[in-house]
Amino acid sequence: MIALPPELLPQLSEGLWHLFVVFLRVSAMVSLLPAFGERSIPTRVKLGIDAAFTLIVAPAVSPPPLEPGLFTVTRMVLTEILIGVTLGLALRLFVLALQTAGSIAAQATSLSQILGGAAADPVPAMGYLLTLAGLTLAVLLGLHIRVAQFLIHSYTLFPMGTAPLAADLSQWGVQRIARSFGLAFALAMPFVIASLIYNLALGVINRAMPQLMVAFVGAPAITFAGLFLLFAGTPLILSVWSDALFAFMLNPLEGTR
Repeated sequence: MIALPPELLPQLSEGLWHLFVVFLRVSAMVSLLPAFGERSIPTRVKLGIDAAFTLIVAPAVSPPPLEPGLFTVTRMVLTEILIGVTLGLALRLFVLALQTAGSIAAQATSLSQILGGAAADPVPAMGYLLTLAGLTLAVLLGLHIRVAQFLIHSYTLFPMGTAPLAADLSQWGVQRIARSFGLAFALAMPFVIASLIYNLALGVINRAMPQLMVAFVGAPAITFAGLFLLFAGTPLILSVWSDALFAFMLNPLEGTR
């Protein structure tokens, strides 16, 4: 058995403490991260992702002081987990924005029941397709690189071991939720406009020809219009969504000051 020199033991302890503290924030954030934190990904794979991001982020972050004590360790653990969960939820809201946009579009175009149970969450077919396409596009555009940069930058915004103020955190969270719903409605706006035009036209035709069963004539039309808008508008929808996602990762505190 090879014995380690006594002078290496303090350095080894500081290095392990540094990796452990970084791992806390990384693992909490990755558990909610788009694409990497999905329910369909096995836990062992997520653990490997946590370890990989920890090894990437740790050299770029200054190590925290090693202060023994139960209160210090508990405070550091809770603070880092809180920051990681907060950042992960902020990113998860972008996935929820796609799902909400798909639900709004499906309700507007009478396509809310097709493939409704295909996803882990009960979302309509449009929400499922938009979410899957958005996550795929984000990964192809280098989501892993953006996440590593985002994690490193997070230590500038939220220093290690320093918990954010409750008032600032609540205000920031409310703004993120409001922007998420605003983004969802903006993405689904073409479908809402098409549904409005369809219902107005249907009302006019029904008043002009009461004997005509306009619902049977109009149902295939709105279904076809919804599918056509999904086919033609998905590239633009995903482009706007990915730009908003990466803009947030560059500046998470935009609009809060």
